[in-house]
Amino acid sequence: MPSPKLYFEDFAPGRVFEFAAKTVSPNEIIAFAEEFDPQPMHLSEEAGRDSILGGLSASGWHTSAMFMRMMIDAYLGNSASEGAPGIDVMEWKKPVLAGDTLTGRSVVDTVRPMRSRPHIGIVRFRHELENQRGEKVLHSENAIMFRVRATEETAA
Repeated sequence: MPSPKLYFEDFAPGRVFEFAAKTVSPNEIIAFAEEFDPQPMHLSEEAGRDSILGGLSASGWHTSAMFMRMMIDAYLGNSASEGAPGIDVMEWKKPVLAGDTLTGRSVVDTVRPMRSRPHIGIVRFRHELENQRGEKVLHSENAIMFRVRATEETAA
């Protein structure tokens, strides 16, 4: 039985959403790079070793895409999300190398209802991903809009 959808009211400051572990394969790094970011360090182990990254590494954009999928699987896919107005912070702290296993979390920072749209609330998050050595590889901060759970007043 699927769990109930998460609405604005379900996001309280301090709530943590843990991500399932994700191991990054060389093939997926190369496939993403060939399509979206064909720089040498993302296309071959040798070029990666010759770069400051130290090996075949995921593009920062690939790291962000994996992070997005981890958020979808952890909570966004089962929520009343209305999208996000943007990203305030996106930092790639360390390279994500082939074979790394990523884990992480989203933490609710603040919540507030929208004045202009009372059926929508804004939830600000801090997000982090770490590799298997506990090194932070990504830090991000942004707001996401969620529908308010329908009541007799809001449904009218």
